[in-house]
Amino acid sequence: DAQALGCTFEWTPDFVAKQHDGHLNDEEEGETPENVKEIAALTPEEWREAVRSGFQILPFHFQGRLNGHDGTQGGVKADQGEAGVAEYDFSIRPVAGWGNYVPLHETNPSMNSTSFQDKESGRSRNYYRQYSTAGWLASFPVFEPHWQITMAHARASGKVNWNGTVYEFEDAPFYGEKNWGGAFPTKWYWSQCNSFDDYPDLSFTAGGGIRQLPFSFLPGKRTETLGLIGIHYQGRFFEIVPWTGEMEWSVWPWGRWEFRGKCVEGDNQFEAEIVAVTDEDVPGVLLRAPTKDEGMQYFCRDSGFGHVVLSLYSIEWDDESGDYIRKPLIDGARSSQCTVEVGGGPWWDVWRVKSKMSNTMKQLIRLPLLMRKF
Repeated sequence: DAQALGCTFEWTPDFVAKQHDGHLNDEEEGETPENVKEIAALTPEEWREAVRSGFQILPFHFQGRLNGHDGTQGGVKADQGEAGVAEYDFSIRPVAGWGNYVPLHETNPSMNSTSFQDKESGRSRNYYRQYSTAGWLASFPVFEPHWQITMAHARASGKVNWNGTVYEFEDAPFYGEKNWGGAFPTKWYWSQCNSFDDYPDLSFTAGGGIRQLPFSFLPGKRTETLGLIGIHYQGRFFEIVPWTGEMEWSVWPWGRWEFRGKCVEGDNQFEAEIVAVTDEDVPGVLLRAPTKDEGMQYFCRDSGFGHVVLSLYSIEWDDESGDYIRKPLIDGARSSQCTVEVGGGPWWDVWRVKSKMSNTMKQLIRLPLLMRKF
């Protein structure tokens, strides 16, 4: 089962198919040959020759041939929507994962990994260490759902065939993440942009929701409401999370997303403010998401036409004024290609939250930070 949001963001085909070892084979097109089913991965050239309908995700190459429909006639089963075809075949050049990285202007396009290219600066290998999204505990099957950002910023080159229209592109902005587990949060928001005017080396991701805590079968608190902001800019990773500072949001049922927060841990402290909006004539597109009891359902709304303004400041505490002094690092970066999302619910009114964690969970998440001081 696969889902794709079209290049025009106008409709969403749902591709219902059989799965065989990572390859999806459309029932009408016939199955991929038996020898292909037993192979974990194919080279891009082999895949183009052998797979009639399906998809493959390699570390630096994405391919798919999907035949399905848009679900406009009542569901996701065969003949419940207008038929459509999506094909894609493109390579990926990573720029930033979830941590410090080699700035975009210093990256060698011929290399797939940017982890060890900064030899002249004398920076250690650990400087480019990548981190688990939402803390080290999230690397393990502890929280529900599991969410990891694999590429906060990358460049893609290749082509997409959307219902007969072919789009070719080179060094287009790309973002990648992985979600797994039993279900999405009961309520959440998400926003991402790495295509800013005049800031080619800037990317941000903001996400938050109501997640299930581990051992939720025991008496006591079963969920917590958390959010984060991750910004990659000029080789540096700026992470705003509730265990090293403050993060809060105001998200409307649709049309406006506001994020703000600060990191007050360490020598380099910073603060960010982000506002994304959609035009009144952009209703977004309903997408399916996994639910706990009913499987994949139309449970969230997305758009790729958000207008976003991002500001980032270095901050320093001033004893005299009793407040932080801000110095702009980014003063109002803008884009009209911001992706925005709301999901779950209920969404009766503006969702305003200051992200908080239990003291026990906060101390567990902070353990690596404390160990670095020794």
